[in-house]
Amino acid sequence: MRVLITGGAGYLGTEIVKKLVQIKTVKEIVVYDNLSKGNYNFFLCTCIGGDNIRFVEGDILDTRKLKKELAKVDVVIHAAAKVATPYTDHDPHLYEQVNHWGTAELSYAIEESNVQKVIHISSVSVYGSSVKSKLIDENTPLNPKTYYSISKMRGESFMARLGEKIPTHIIRIGNLYGFNQSMRFDAVINRFAFDANFHKKITIHGNGMQERAFINVDKAAKIITNLLVDENKKSSLCNLVDFNKSVMDIAMTFKEIYPELEMQFINQHLKLRNLAIGTNCSMFDEIRTGEVDIKQELQHIIMQFAFH
Repeated sequence: MRVLITGGAGYLGTEIVKKLVQIKTVKEIVVYDNLSKGNYNFFLCTCIGGDNIRFVEGDILDTRKLKKELAKVDVVIHAAAKVATPYTDHDPHLYEQVNHWGTAELSYAIEESNVQKVIHISSVSVYGSSVKSKLIDENTPLNPKTYYSISKMRGESFMARLGEKIPTHIIRIGNLYGFNQSMRFDAVINRFAFDANFHKKITIHGNGMQERAFINVDKAAKIITNLLVDENKKSSLCNLVDFNKSVMDIAMTFKEIYPELEMQFINQHLKLRNLAIGTNCSMFDEIRTGEVDIKQELQHIIMQFAFH
């Protein structure tokens, strides 16, 4: 089996590559990335291992290069995206270019190839918001609220179309957190971990009561790579979320770890939207280990810092 992963040098991509090298049936891993986020740390860590990785510096809008690489692979994992935090929403053209039209170009190229399976990484942000005490599931109508989430929804539609011809798995993933060498620090838990450890102060937008859906990057990568060896030929759609917590709940857990922690609020009078997602996706069945110990998870991140 030969696998191409777009955005393979990114935060989630790095963790997926670590899992792919452990699968004996994977003969080659093509890491396709334009390095627009400057993820050179991907190349500096020997912890990935494996002698079957080939890096291609390329953009998903480069159709010629995409077609050349797709001619040699069996599975595509599409993780490349222009990402956003919940509090930023700028440059709509770039979101459209990468997340919408880039995904469209990839889907067209896959149609002309011999690819046998597609795994598309989307986002739970396509749902927009949830009503307090009511969890969103895969049947909930999409109602994106930002340029980012609109572009992800539009990109999804192109990949969903492939599902009629080849097994295509659309994974709507929650807020990622956890350590790896390509770690994102614009994700809320990772940002809090860094600021709490090194500055003893965290910044909270709004009143902090907004709920968010989370999953550890390591667990998400395990579930995604399990799909490679799954013999189920049917296409699927799944929300990949492990737990829901308010931003304030996360902040107070850091406060338990750092009693001297200071909390700074920006626009504290604002009540920001909730986005709480059901955690009953069947893909969890093999690796679910019970309720997540949030404090333990946060302490594990902190212990990976060079000094703490």
